[in-house]
Amino acid sequence: MTVASRVPSSSSSSSSSSPTRPAHFSVSGRFDHRFGRARPNPNPIALLFLLLLLPASGLASLIDPPCPSARRSFATWEREGARPPLHCADPPARSFDSGRGSQMMGAEKPALGFPAGAEMDELELASPAGSPAPPPRKMHSLDFEHIGSLAAVAESLSRESKWGRALTSVRVVIFQAKINVLLPFGPLAIMLHYLSGKHQGWVFLFSLIGITPLAERLGYATEQLACYTGPTVGGLLNATFGNATEMIISIYALKNGMIRVVQQSLLGSILSNMLLVLGCAFFAGGLVHSDRDQVFNKASAVVNSGLLLMAVLGLMFPAVLHFTHSEAQYGKSEVALSRFSSCIMLVAYASYLFFQLKSHRSMYSPIGDEEEAIEDEEDEKEITQWEAICWLFILTIWISVLSGYLVDAIQGASDSLNLPVAFISVILLPIVGNAAEHASAIMFAMKNKLDITLGVAIGSSTQISMFVIPFCVVIGWIMGQEMDLNFQLFETATLFITVLVVAFMLQEGTSNYFKGLMLILCYLIVAASFFVHVDPDANEN
Repeated sequence: MTVASRVPSSSSSSSSSSPTRPAHFSVSGRFDHRFGRARPNPNPIALLFLLLLLPASGLASLIDPPCPSARRSFATWEREGARPPLHCADPPARSFDSGRGSQMMGAEKPALGFPAGAEMDELELASPAGSPAPPPRKMHSLDFEHIGSLAAVAESLSRESKWGRALTSVRVVIFQAKINVLLPFGPLAIMLHYLSGKHQGWVFLFSLIGITPLAERLGYATEQLACYTGPTVGGLLNATFGNATEMIISIYALKNGMIRVVQQSLLGSILSNMLLVLGCAFFAGGLVHSDRDQVFNKASAVVNSGLLLMAVLGLMFPAVLHFTHSEAQYGKSEVALSRFSSCIMLVAYASYLFFQLKSHRSMYSPIGDEEEAIEDEEDEKEITQWEAICWLFILTIWISVLSGYLVDAIQGASDSLNLPVAFISVILLPIVGNAAEHASAIMFAMKNKLDITLGVAIGSSTQISMFVIPFCVVIGWIMGQEMDLNFQLFETATLFITVLVVAFMLQEGTSNYFKGLMLILCYLIVAASFFVHVDPDANEN
């Protein structure tokens, strides 16, 4: 087919009555090899109207529609003798000699063009045989693969700049979690403390609420950092930062000489994790999977129960030694015994980490259908390693600031709210520190991942009893505070009975909603007992 048969000449177009083909418009107005004619320039008013009507997400697809044959050069197409799809390519500029120009213009040829999504530096402009190849043009490397929406363009730009990466990190850490709507309560507590020193109850409540999202985000940053480390370092990070909120509050209370607040808040964290968190997880998981009992790794639960019983042993002897008045040196023997026992407990916890992460790692492998799910959830890196470290530093400082106002307002809150200090320390403070564990344990139980639930609830109790409490004794030793393991007889008996109840619940390796309900009811009894309990050392400290 010749050019004359396709496109009428200027002299015959006015006299001939044969219909002509409609003009084919394009945004670029480039030469069209398919019809052997130049594409006429579009009407600017019509083009402006299209730009106003088309959304940004569809405009890129109109200009450069997606092509499955992306990242292929023209030379590759010619070597294979294949024809690229017409809708995916625009023809390149080609050189024609005068002898063959009309024939090549009239013959139908493969429409070779820029495949959508290809790097422009990778494109090779081919020339017909016998004609000199045009010099290669230097073009900027642009990746059109992910262009198609404003969000994708913004994401591509954010990867290129450090400020964009920082903004992405802020969006992920601060604005992604819904619990962060409680963050403004922290600054409100500080403002209320300086504007009016009389409302200590409100300062305490606002500080308590403001620390809750910070504790959850601190756990998130720790998990992100653990993705870049090995299992041993990850276990140490979880041990250090998993209960960082309780440790920071305890250190501030130790600095103010509030030893009983430290003891009761750490005891409350253990009771809350073992009874309330585990009970709610068992109850929610049992309701979702009511047709059968949920199964978990019995061997790991037995090991954790043994560590908890060892912690009870370490707390019981100083209390018994004090109340039986059988000390060799009154007031000094129990402190010395507590410091020695704390060092032994730290060694035992380090051995437990080695046992869990190295020598008997297979014993802690999930059972059932959890292995594939856990592998899918591993290595979900949303922020970089240094970003996780920076967020750990920022969140720890902010929690430390709010913890200072929280501890200072405990006594005032006890007077204004008419609540015992023991109830605030054992019940209210641990709920804030365990907010992240509470939510994650319930979520994993509803997904039938009981091993992760036990690792969150019982594992956190083991960390506090075998690591945080001995660590606070050592820190108090350094500060000159006589922090000991004598938690008083009432608190020690409560912990001992709680450990026995939980160990009895875990001995079968199964759970259901009724076991969870019993654990929740046990926690309500414990909370009521501390509400009516009078601390004998409250006036002294």
